[in-house]
Amino acid sequence: MKLSPTWVRSSQSLFAPDDGRVGHAYLTNYTAAFREWGNGPPLVLVPGLAGGIDLVAPLARQLAKHFRVIAYQLRGEDDCFALRRRFGLRDMVADLIEFIDWYGLEQPDVFGVSFGGVLALEAAMRHPHRFRSLSLQGVGARFESGLVKSVASLVLSDYPLPARNAFVNQFFQLLLGRGPQPSELIDSVARQCWQTDQAVMTHRFRLVRRLNFAPRLNRVRIPVLTMAADRDLFVSEGNLKELCRHLPDVTSIRLPRGGHLAFVLEPQCVADEVIRFSENVI
Repeated sequence: MKLSPTWVRSSQSLFAPDDGRVGHAYLTNYTAAFREWGNGPPLVLVPGLAGGIDLVAPLARQLAKHFRVIAYQLRGEDDCFALRRRFGLRDMVADLIEFIDWYGLEQPDVFGVSFGGVLALEAAMRHPHRFRSLSLQGVGARFESGLVKSVASLVLSDYPLPARNAFVNQFFQLLLGRGPQPSELIDSVARQCWQTDQAVMTHRFRLVRRLNFAPRLNRVRIPVLTMAADRDLFVSEGNLKELCRHLPDVTSIRLPRGGHLAFVLEPQCVADEVIRFSENVI
C-alpha cells in the first residue's frame, strides 16, 4: 500500500510546536489545552480515544481550508492523575459544552471522530440546540461485541504494554483497515496514540462498552453527517444503518478507503465530505 501524499505531507509537521494557534481553556474540572487553525466559520473538532490533538492535526489542517477549526484535549489527556477523581461520559460531555461556552461559540459545527464522536453525539442528544450541525466518523448506534473489541478491552485493562512493542502495535493496523499497511504508517500512528496514558485509554474504553444510543437518537434535532469506512472493524454496516435509521436528519457516507482511523489515513477525503455537508446545512 502506498501512503497518500496528503498523509505524508501532514505527518512531516505533525508534532511541529508552532502548528496552529495554541491556548488553554480554564474549565471547572481541568485546564483544556486547545489548538486552532484557519479563519472560517467555527468547527469544534473532538479527538478520539487516543492520540489527542496531534493525531487529528492533519485532518484539522484540511478542514481549515473552510473552517476555523478548534480542537481541544479531552480530560485526562495531559494529566493521567485526573483519573483519581472519578468521572464518566456525562462529565466529559459537560466538558465539551463548557469548552464551547468558554470559547464564546453560539452554535458551532461539531465534528467528532471515534470516541470523540461518541461524546459529540451524546452532547447533541442532551443539548439539542447547542450545535449547528454534527459530523461523525467511526461511530455506530451501539458498541458491538466482537473479537477485536474484546481483545482491545482485555489488553488495555489487564496488561501494562510497552509503547514500542512491534507485535502490540500491529493492533493499529487493524484500526487502519484490513490488509498490509506500511510500517512507517503503523509506527507513526502507534507512537502518537501511545502519547495517551494506557490507564486513560482503558477508562475511556470502559465508558463506551455498554453504550446504546438507539433509544435516544430521536432527540438529535440538527443535521448529522455519518461517515464510516468499508474496513472499519469497530462499526459494522448494520450498526451504521441502525444509527442512520433513528436520526431524524442524516446524511450517510461510506468512505472508500481506510478503517476506523480513516481520518488519519485520508484526512483530505474526510475533510472534503464534512465541508460539502456543511455547505448544504441551512
